[in-house]
Amino acid sequence: MATGHDHLDEKLQAFIGKQKMFFVATAGSQGRVNLSPKGLDGSFAVLSPNRVAFLNLTGSGNETAAHLRLYPRITLMFCAFEGAPMILRLYGKGRAIHRRNAEWEALIGVFTDLPGKRQIVLIEIEEVMTACGFAVPRMDFVSQREKLVDWAEKKGDAGLEDYWRRQNLLSFDGTPTGLFED
Repeated sequence: MATGHDHLDEKLQAFIGKQKMFFVATAGSQGRVNLSPKGLDGSFAVLSPNRVAFLNLTGSGNETAAHLRLYPRITLMFCAFEGAPMILRLYGKGRAIHRRNAEWEALIGVFTDLPGKRQIVLIEIEEVMTACGFAVPRMDFVSQREKLVDWAEKKGDAGLEDYWRRQNLLSFDGTPTGLFED
């Protein structure tokens, strides 16, 4: 059965800390609902019982940032693939923090210094929901994939900025992402 919570208590924060991946869902008023898997050690942070953030690394799209500009609603989901079963969903309002924003410097230090960091997504949690997770399969963690990190390192800062200008200024639906301007 699902159980609602008004914040992340210590037990739920510890659960998040053990997860190797999570999922992010956002949507505009029309078009696709975006659901993205996220991971990499050091890319997620619990800032307080009602506030979390993650590094939005460079990818083929920039849907989360585009959607949040229009509609700040966001859902994060964590699933236990090892140990006791559980699903944890965080519902809230999110926004993308860019390098040009004053908050960037205050937040970037809580993450591992990963190449390709494009935005920080900051979420104010409105509701926390846990569920049994009895149908989630058990899976063994083998390792983090290094391909994105290697690709971003090879691109370098100038190459990443060029890629962002070519690939990440608009969402797949044509919505501006705000990457270089509000």
